[in-house]
Amino acid sequence: MTKIIGLTGGIGSGKTTVANYFKELGIPVYIADVEGKKITESPKILKSIKDAFGSAVFDEERLNRQKVSQIVFNDSEKLKQLNSIIHPEVEKHFMNWVNNHSNFPLVVKETALLFESGSYKKCDFVITVIAPLEDRINRVIKRDAITRENVLKRIDNQWSDEDRIRNSDYIIDNTDRKTIERQVKEILEKITIQ
Repeated sequence: MTKIIGLTGGIGSGKTTVANYFKELGIPVYIADVEGKKITESPKILKSIKDAFGSAVFDEERLNRQKVSQIVFNDSEKLKQLNSIIHPEVEKHFMNWVNNHSNFPLVVKETALLFESGSYKKCDFVITVIAPLEDRINRVIKRDAITRENVLKRIDNQWSDEDRIRNSDYIIDNTDRKTIERQVKEILEKITIQ
């Protein structure tokens, strides 16, 4: 039976870098954020978002993600509402994806909200990626072209590293590529023994 590794970490921690290394090792990786964006474009989800947030978050029938972000990262109830629309659909999509990869001994689900969404419960192992806060902030500012204040709001809306670590089986300290590779190999050795 295919074992599921949940790969998580705060925004800017380097989850995607770690996920890409798993891919290089031939392990299938599901990037929940990428798939979630595709799922959000389905008519059913767009209608649910419009019902919940109104037409103000749309530009001529096209969802304006920036407007949605401004709302949800300033209102935790609205964030919960958005997640309750998208997360169940992502979870269904992921389970179908796992079924389509059942010939692999391991698959990885990379998602920032592994614990917040409850999807950690379907994982056999959980890995949290950590990195120094300033590194995370600078990465996100550079990647998303947003302000430091907006990055900090997003960080505040996620679980803390301490909470993630307490609920994880393994930790990857994202300091540099060599360290990541060594840690991933060590974790895989332990997982394959179990």
